[in-house]
Amino acid sequence: MRRTYWAAGTAVLLALVFAVAATVAAANGSSGAGTAREQRTPALYSPDAGFARDMAVHHQQAVEMSFIVRDRTQDEAVRNLAYDIANTQANQRGMLLGWLDLWGLPKVLADEPPMSWMSTGGGSGGGGNGNGHSGHDMGGVTAKPGALMPGMATKEELAALGAAQGRDAEVLYLQLMTDHHKGGVAMAQGCATQCRTPAERTLAQGMVDAQQSELTLMADMLRQRGAAPRG
Repeated sequence: MRRTYWAAGTAVLLALVFAVAATVAAANGSSGAGTAREQRTPALYSPDAGFARDMAVHHQQAVEMSFIVRDRTQDEAVRNLAYDIANTQANQRGMLLGWLDLWGLPKVLADEPPMSWMSTGGGSGGGGNGNGHSGHDMGGVTAKPGALMPGMATKEELAALGAAQGRDAEVLYLQLMTDHHKGGVAMAQGCATQCRTPAERTLAQGMVDAQQSELTLMADMLRQRGAAPRG
């Protein structure tokens, strides 16, 4: 258990290091030796911008759930995991929103359905959609009824988490966060393949690595509590 938790913590730390370096590089205009096309400001409906907008929302719910469970249990392992997730995803969310500001793009688009960037693949420069990408397969991960995006919890599930205590809160949190990470990994893999900004691709791959490690950890923690991931 300790070895698994150490591995997950290391993956989280590496993701943060990569993300900070990527943000500094992007701000300095030196995010890698990519082509001129890769260095152009992303378009409004590009995968780069769409991922930043959607993942910022996705991350916000993970932070919210982590703060909820912190007050519903005294279990040290769950509280440590919740702290790591909240801290990491709050930092990454700030980076994503910062990039949108840097690019001069809105953080919310009323006419953009969630996840549309994964199927359309808008261009990195100029305006409009259609840069030749065929989109990214979510691997069967879909949004449940009442949830905004794949992996996200519904209002009813959040209310149930807020009403639970002790082991019940721990199990529900681990199950909800497992679903959340599966959706997040699929989204981040989409950006790692479709996004044109090198710094953002680096951040997305860091998310994939860290969250996959945490999925292994959460499966172990559920098993210790006589439970299992849902579905």
